Amino acid sequence: MGAPLKTLHEGVAEEHLEELTRLTDTAGGQVVDVVRQRLDAPHPRFYIGKGKADELRECVAAVEADLVIFDDELTPAQGKALEDLIGVRVLDRAELILDIFATRARTGEAKMQVELAQLQYLLPRLKRMWTHLSRIRGGVGLRGPGETQLETDRRMISRRIADLRKKLESVIQARAIQRQSREGNFRVAFVGYTNAGKSSLLRALSDSDLFVEDRLFATLDSSTRSVDLGEGFEALVTDTVGFIRKLPHHLVASFRSTLAEAREADLLAHVIDTSHAGWEEQKRVVEDVLEDLDLGDRPQVLIFNKIDRLTHAEEEALSRRIRAFNTTPAVFLSALRPDTLA
Repeated sequence: MGAPLKTLHEGVAEEHLEELTRLTDTAGGQVVDVVRQRLDAPHPRFYIGKGKADELRECVAAVEADLVIFDDELTPAQGKALEDLIGVRVLDRAELILDIFATRARTGEAKMQVELAQLQYLLPRLKRMWTHLSRIRGGVGLRGPGETQLETDRRMISRRIADLRKKLESVIQARAIQRQSREGNFRVAFVGYTNAGKSSLLRALSDSDLFVEDRLFATLDSSTRSVDLGEGFEALVTDTVGFIRKLPHHLVASFRSTLAEAREADLLAHVIDTSHAGWEEQKRVVEDVLEDLDLGDRPQVLIFNKIDRLTHAEEEALSRRIRAFNTTPAVFLSALRPDTLA
């Protein structure tokens, strides 16, 4: 379900929906229909208008869908109201991203980070999930005010959040010790939009066997490799988790230990998928996230990747444009073409 504001350019709005389709595919779902509405402002009850919500319900019934995914974040009340009206599970973009992260986390650290983000997202939405449970009545062995299942779950989740934060703090300290052992080395962190080719580039530069897949969020765990710079110099290059538009803030916060590698780097290498029609917006999204992480003022180089997908004329035009209007150093290459990596 796409419900962008009318101020958003139509082409950009469609690109957002295409990305939501890719996210759904990555999560293992299949898109059977798309419903759209342009909004002046989100409606308090359903996010979309009541008429469009009724249309969405009819569409779900017609195609026998068992899940509705909104491209924008819903409040707990909006999610519950929509589920009550439509009769199927309703997710928003943030919850879908969290689900993808949960399925793709490989290390213990990544799994803890994802679980923390999921629980922080879930906590204010528990009421929506437990409305069918009623208050325990008094009786023999159950005298007193009693408590709801909701209250019990809130306490359990709050304790688990505190436990995860404590464990992740230990991971952060261990990573800090690791980074101290690397002092004296020139450190580079690859940052960029998801699927920009960061892992492929690091694998090509380091001649290593890094996991690479042409899917969103193939990499959740940071990996560091030594890269030969020539003339006796080398750098330690770290591949970090990719960013995406409308990335949940608590998810970024949960991955603080992973993104600390970027904070400690001497240089941020912003990898951009040059072949993507919306690379400029993706570039802005990454820059905004870096600002949120207080990394916007770090030394950077722009790496325009995937030039193998451009014609020679397109590559030349892009190069002239970037060098004319951009002050940040930029290089143009393809992780799949060794001749561009020298």
